[in-house]
Amino acid sequence: MKIVFMGTPEFSVPVLDALHKTHEIVAVYCQPPRPAGRGKADRPSPVQARAEALGLAVRHPASLRGDVAVAEFAALGADVAVVVAYGLILPQVVLDAPRLGCLNIHASLLPRWRGAAPIHRAIMAGDRETGVCIMQMEAGLDTGPVLLREAVEIGAEETTADLHDRLSALGARLIVEALERLPGLDPQPQPAEGVTYAAKVDKAEARVNWTRPAVEVDRLIRGLSPFPGAWTEVQGERVKLLRSRLAQGEGAPGQVLQGFTVACGTGAVQITEAQREGKRPMPATEILRGLILPETL
Repeated sequence: MKIVFMGTPEFSVPVLDALHKTHEIVAVYCQPPRPAGRGKADRPSPVQARAEALGLAVRHPASLRGDVAVAEFAALGADVAVVVAYGLILPQVVLDAPRLGCLNIHASLLPRWRGAAPIHRAIMAGDRETGVCIMQMEAGLDTGPVLLREAVEIGAEETTADLHDRLSALGARLIVEALERLPGLDPQPQPAEGVTYAAKVDKAEARVNWTRPAVEVDRLIRGLSPFPGAWTEVQGERVKLLRSRLAQGEGAPGQVLQGFTVACGTGAVQITEAQREGKRPMPATEILRGLILPETL
């Protein structure tokens, strides 16, 4: 098939690779380069970098609502557009342009966790499973009928980074299967019950409140790892907490019990990986060689 690929972050790259092996990609759409790094020089997105390495044509319009952008998209004559974490809203005229429409790879079991941060929110909410849906796009936010879905369990110590990589690989496999079976797949409308929205993660959520139950603190740490990273203050220094597990022990909230095990409102959490300011992520055993924890955080 002739495919327009639309994606931006690292999550989308395995999908681009899988489609490049099996179909003709006539254009890649992604977000424009953004200032990054200490010098704040414009840096291309992971999808743009990978597409250029593959010799594919890249476009990054600021919007798809103008007549020129719409005409350029339609002129590609695509059979289908594949959209995964693109970052722009597609107007109806764009959704209707490919012969078989636009398919979205969404990292949740719709209708649960529609929206921007489904992986983070699934872990933070304590969901036991999540998955990937291949959805026929329509004008609403992640409201379209589902063509394929596959569920996976969320591990007890799994972080957003871990789950991100698993779901990205799963999405790449499922979209290849979906394209092989088009147009014979039967779109299943999403049920009206069970709708939840995965709001974009706000950095204001990231400071650990040790008065919360240990199960909630553990989910917060794993759900915000690696970005933006849950954090606590140690002797005036902000320390990111990147991996954790539930632990035995009781004490006043924030009390350091042993090693990097900290008491919460109920129960305790053991920090297994952390990152000091300006340093690389390190196992807790290594970070404690140079970081003296107070009696209470």
